[in-house]
Amino acid sequence: MDRPPGMMDVAREAGVSHITVSRVINGHPSVRPETRTRVEAAIQKLGYRRNSVARALKSRRSSTIGVVIVGSDLFELPRILLGVETAAKQAGYWVSLASRQGESTTGDLVETLQRLTDQSVEAIAVVADRPVAVEALSRLSIGVPVVVVMSGSVPNPGLSFVEVDQELGARLAVRHLLGLGHRNIAHLTGALRTFDGRARVAGWRAELADAGMEGPLLEGDFSAESGFRLARELCAGDTVLPTAVFAGNDQMAMGVLAAFAERGVKVPQHVSVVGFDDMKGAGYLVPALTTVRQDFAHLGGRAIELLVRMLGGETSEHQKIAPRLVVRRSTDAPRAGS
Repeated sequence: MDRPPGMMDVAREAGVSHITVSRVINGHPSVRPETRTRVEAAIQKLGYRRNSVARALKSRRSSTIGVVIVGSDLFELPRILLGVETAAKQAGYWVSLASRQGESTTGDLVETLQRLTDQSVEAIAVVADRPVAVEALSRLSIGVPVVVVMSGSVPNPGLSFVEVDQELGARLAVRHLLGLGHRNIAHLTGALRTFDGRARVAGWRAELADAGMEGPLLEGDFSAESGFRLARELCAGDTVLPTAVFAGNDQMAMGVLAAFAERGVKVPQHVSVVGFDDMKGAGYLVPALTTVRQDFAHLGGRAIELLVRMLGGETSEHQKIAPRLVVRRSTDAPRAGS
């Protein structure tokens, strides 16, 4: 044949009607086992593949969920996508992926969403590391359910949101240090253009305020290099070294540990250090890092659960997933003279 085999070709090869072929393809229980075997053999022989585009146009269902990635600094993305794909597969959906790197405009994001809806996706998850991407959705209506992952919320009742509670995570870190007796707790922030960076600052500041305290804040960018640089600044001059450092993430904490080791500052004897994320290998740093664990696979899976419920007619909602503090050897009570 000078064209791909179609359903009618399979029907002729198997000696059945095209309706029977359709029933076999769609798993209809009314087909006799011997007929099903004959049709499946014909499909295998001819190399027939369903035309999913035509099927979607006819049924108005593509069984596909679109995923849009906005931003280039999402180190946790593989685990989020693992959760998304696993949950989508369990719910009977495929995933179609699109991305926007760098400084995306509202028009860029709308174009990407439109491209996915043109492919007949039934719902869309937007994974964003910057509030600007979410703000672009504030007045957008694209006709399919949308859930935003990781980046807070905007006043749009048509959108659902799911995130790890970043502010609570920061509070847990600071609460742990306060409970150990620390009263001078510095925060080395991540990039403040991101939702995560800003929320962790808010949590650090709020927990200290509840205890009637304040602390030094130095702005970084989530990289190990910035953690190293800021920790060296803390050690410079005649300033009093804080007894504890809450780093914006584990990468920054890794840089902090390196800078302190270079300057002869012992952790946790001189300064306790807490990170955020519980990245792979955090327990094997020297010393093993106390940190806040985020379950990114669960986050991705929860996004799909929300979309499936919205497809079933439920209203949008905003869910926050609680992180968990993991205490290791990088934190201890302050020593006398520290």
